[in-house]
Amino acid sequence: MRLIFLGTGAGVPSKERNVSSIALEMQQENGSVWLFDCGEATQHQILRTNIRPRKIDKIFITHLHGDHIYGLPGFLSSRSFQNGESALTIYGPKGIREFVETSLQISGTRLAYPLNFVEVSDGITYEDEQFVVSCAKLDHGIISYGYRIVEKDLPGQLQPNKLKDIGVHPGPIYKQIKEMDQVQLENGEILYRKDFIGPEKPGRIVTILGDTRYVPTLDEFVRDSDVLVHESTFEQSQEELAYNYFHSTTKQAALLAKDGQVKKLILTHISSRYQDDSNDHLRQEAQETFENTSIAHDFFEIEIQAKN
Repeated sequence: MRLIFLGTGAGVPSKERNVSSIALEMQQENGSVWLFDCGEATQHQILRTNIRPRKIDKIFITHLHGDHIYGLPGFLSSRSFQNGESALTIYGPKGIREFVETSLQISGTRLAYPLNFVEVSDGITYEDEQFVVSCAKLDHGIISYGYRIVEKDLPGQLQPNKLKDIGVHPGPIYKQIKEMDQVQLENGEILYRKDFIGPEKPGRIVTILGDTRYVPTLDEFVRDSDVLVHESTFEQSQEELAYNYFHSTTKQAALLAKDGQVKKLILTHISSRYQDDSNDHLRQEAQETFENTSIAHDFFEIEIQAKN
C-alpha cells in the first residue's frame, strides 16, 4: 500500500506544486489504484509516475471546488484511449454526477467503460472483503468530506510446525486448513483451523481529509491512523486568515494528529505563497506539536507497511 502525491498545492497551482490529487496504490492488496481528488492536470502528473490510468477504478472526491475536480473530465476521457475498459466509480458530494456528466455531454465525450456514481454522506461509503471506507463531514464553507480507509484484519499465518508435530505433512491439506474452519483427516481425526493459525494481523488505516477548518472533534475519526493526510494551507501565525478562508494551519493539523494518536502526519494543500524554501519552517512548526510530520511535495511517495 503506497500513497503517491500527484498535486500538493492549494487553490492556485505554482511552479513547484500542482493542485490537489493523491493516489493510493494497492497493487499487492487488490491490483487497483484509488484516486483522492482530481485537480486540473492530474492526468499530466500521472504521466510522470508508474500509475496506469486503467488501474484506477475508484475516485473519491472530497469537495467540489475546482482545484479538486477540474482534472476529472480530461482524465476520464484519456482513460478510454489508454485501454481503460473496466468500470470506474466516482464517490463524492451531491453535484459530482452533474458536473461530470455535463462536461462529458457538452464536449461530446464517449467513454469506453461504465461510469458509476455514489453520493457520499457521513458513515460507511464503501466496503468489500478487504477494506472499509468511511466519510466524515468537515468545515469548509461548501460540503467537504474526509475519507478513512481501514484495511480489515488479515488472517494469521499457518503454523506448519504444529502440524508436523502431530504427523501432518505438507500437501493439499495445508491449504484446506488455512481456508476451512475444520478439516477431517483420512483417519477420521478433525483438525480445527484456530489451532494451527497464528493471530490475525491488524489492518492499516489511512485517513485523507479534504479542505477544512480545524475541527477538534475529528480526533475520533482519525484515531490510530497509520497515516493522516491533512491540509495545511497556512503557517501558524495566519490562524485568523485560515479560519476566514475555511482552512487550517500547520499547528492545527499537528494538534489533530496528536489528539487522534496517529502514527504519521503528512501536510499538503500548501498555499502558493510558500515556496520550497519555506518547507523546513512549515514542517518545524508542526513538529513542535507532533514530531512525526512530513510535508508532501508533488510526487512524494510513502509506503505504508503491513503490521506484524
